[in-house]
Amino acid sequence: MSGCRSRPWRVALDWLLTLAFAFGFLLIFQAEVAQSFRVPSASMEPTLQCAKPAPDCTATFSDHILACRLCYTVGSPSRGQIVVFAAPEAAARACGEGGAYVKRLIGLPGDRIHEDGDSRIWVDGRMLREPYVTAAARAADANFRNRTWSVPAGGYFMLGDNRGDSCDSRTWGGVPRSSLVGPVVFTYWPPLRISW
Repeated sequence: MSGCRSRPWRVALDWLLTLAFAFGFLLIFQAEVAQSFRVPSASMEPTLQCAKPAPDCTATFSDHILACRLCYTVGSPSRGQIVVFAAPEAAARACGEGGAYVKRLIGLPGDRIHEDGDSRIWVDGRMLREPYVTAAARAADANFRNRTWSVPAGGYFMLGDNRGDSCDSRTWGGVPRSSLVGPVVFTYWPPLRISW
């Protein structure tokens, strides 16, 4: 009967190996597949929320999101995706902060972007349908009316959904492909905000 009982060191080794495997899996997942970020500002409200008391934030807890790092290795960025990217130097200077930004991809390389007098966005002469921009956000967006931008080759034009409170490509230009981390695929915190 004594042969059926596990030795304590064997149980401890099993646990240690399991934890080491799980930790290694998480590190590889974070480095190669998906990376987590916290939403720090109100530029994507109400689509992605940030926590009070930060200016113009509406939530008690900031949304925590996963960006798919692997997605742009096997596919291409597309208009309408919410994307995490490394802020270009011009963005860090204009907005007062660098690091990772999260915005909506509006313009692809070679596109001509126009914001009309009602703060509606046009891409190559066609008005973009944007149900994610609230009427209040559109009304507050007065700084860029009747302006036009050309997206450079290899660049992407990013806008926040909260247009009146977003430091975005209208101010600092396009984002090079090499700076794109990946599209946001999942909101995992807080629990009531969990969504794909």
